[in-house]
Amino acid sequence: MNPVYGPLPAARMASLKSCARPLARAKPRQMGQVAIEGVRIIEEAIRSGLRFQAVFFSENARNHAARLLPQIASQTETLVLPDDVFTSAVSTETPQGVAALVKWKPAKLEELLEPVNDRLLLVALGGIQDPGNLGTIIRSAEAFAARGVLVGEKTVSPFNSKVVRASAGSIFREPVVKVKLADTVATMKQAGVRVLATSSHKGKALQEAKFSGPCMIVIGNEGAGLAPEILAQADELITIAHSERVESLNAGIAASIILYEAARQRAGLT
Repeated sequence: MNPVYGPLPAARMASLKSCARPLARAKPRQMGQVAIEGVRIIEEAIRSGLRFQAVFFSENARNHAARLLPQIASQTETLVLPDDVFTSAVSTETPQGVAALVKWKPAKLEELLEPVNDRLLLVALGGIQDPGNLGTIIRSAEAFAARGVLVGEKTVSPFNSKVVRASAGSIFREPVVKVKLADTVATMKQAGVRVLATSSHKGKALQEAKFSGPCMIVIGNEGAGLAPEILAQADELITIAHSERVESLNAGIAASIILYEAARQRAGLT
C-alpha cells in the first residue's frame, strides 16, 4: 500500500486498528502468523529467512521503513499507522515504531528425533515462567548446538514478545515444541535418549555428569524446581555447585552453563 500520513477517515482508522490487533498476541494466529516487533528483531527475522505477511510502521518511524522495506519481499503488505494506534497495538511500553506478522513454521517432536543418534541434544523445560529466562535458554540452545527446545506445562509462551527479544533472533532458527513433560520424558527413555534433570542441591556435580550420546537436559523453575515425578523418571540428576548463601541459580544462567558443559564434552570445546 502507499503510505498515507495525516488525519484519516474514521472508517479507515477502524480498519487499521483491526489489522494491527494481532500484534499484541503472544501465540500464533490460526494461519501460523506470529507478531514480532523492534528493529533488531525484524532484521533477525529477515536474516533467518522468515516470510513476512505484513509490516507495520508508526508515522514517526519512516526512517526505519526506508531502511527495512528494501530487504522485505515487495508483495508484503505495508501499513503505516498513526503513532497512537501503533502504540496501543503493540505490547512494549516504548515501541520502536516497527512490527510485523511473520509466518512461523511449527516444529514437531518426531522431527527432532529423526534420527536418534549421538548428536541428539535436547533441552526440555518445566515451569519456566520468566520470559527473559526462556529467551536466554533458546539463545543458548542454538549457541551450543541443541537440536531443539521442548516447552512443558506452566512455561511462558515462546511467542511472548519478551521471549522473542531475549532470544535475540534464535527463536527464528531453533526449533521450539510445546509438550507434556512427563509424557515426553517417557518417550525419550523408550527411544534410548538419556534424561538428565537439574536439581538445586542434590545430584551429580555438573563436571562429573556425562553428556555423551543422545540426551535430553530437563530444566525446572528456579524456585520450585522440577516436579517429583519428573525427577523420579530421570536417568541422572545433576547440580551446579554454588554458594550455600544462594538458594538457586537463575534458570537461564543454569541452563546456559549446563549446555556449555554438554557442548564442551561432545565437541571437545575448551
